[in-house]
Amino acid sequence: MPSHPSPTTARTRAGALLTSVAALLSVGALHPAPAAAAAAPAPSPHATAAVLDLDGAGRTPVLHGQDSAYDTASIVKVDILAALLLRAQDAGRQLTADERGHAEPMIERSDNTAANALWREIGQAPGLAAANKRLGLTSTTGGPGAKWGLTRTTASDQIRLLRAVFDGDTTARSGSSTAKPVLNAKSRTYVRTLMGKVIPEQTWGVSAVGGSGTPRALKNGWLQRNTSGLWDVNSVGQVTVKGHRCLVAVLSNGSASMSDGISLVERTARVAVA
Repeated sequence: MPSHPSPTTARTRAGALLTSVAALLSVGALHPAPAAAAAAPAPSPHATAAVLDLDGAGRTPVLHGQDSAYDTASIVKVDILAALLLRAQDAGRQLTADERGHAEPMIERSDNTAANALWREIGQAPGLAAANKRLGLTSTTGGPGAKWGLTRTTASDQIRLLRAVFDGDTTARSGSSTAKPVLNAKSRTYVRTLMGKVIPEQTWGVSAVGGSGTPRALKNGWLQRNTSGLWDVNSVGQVTVKGHRCLVAVLSNGSASMSDGISLVERTARVAVA
């Protein structure tokens, strides 16, 4: 039968083992488990604004921030409507009752089901690209497949689109002051009218730069990204400031909540217009 150490001997061996472990730790031969790595900090919210005074002398927008690309969220609905109107103009017709039945809630209430239908009708991203080439946009890329809200654009491009709606501008496309506007007068009036009838709950954003009761026409967009949980919040439109008609586009991303994004957009708009 195997022999067993006495209790005194066992205690002596255990003590020696503990002493050895302590010595190894003290010289770095053994290391405790590393602490969990600190979580990466969330990206800071970011915003860019572009402003063009239609009653001023110039026709080059003033930029505030880097003119990088952002997700459009629902501001692309103005672009979708412009593309739809160009298709109708090319065919020499007015919008059908069904098209108007989608266009009006798409702009006035930001209805996504209506936007889905018109996105398909214009031919999704390729159709948007064809329209934007005519409208003078140079930095807007349609979202993949049915995801129109993931269209990418810049603040400068949004001013180009707003000029096509509110100013009838064609210089970006043709360089000629005598060229006909891409969107005809009826089309421009239709878009402006719908942007002026946005429901009260959605009239935040660029409208913050005008006083209460000042004329405004706008479209806002908001989207929480699944990958990060952060918000894209945007606002584009025309506002009247001290008697001047101003086109304003503010794009943002990285906000922790929609309300934070709205605050960021409105602060940025005020600074840009001031």
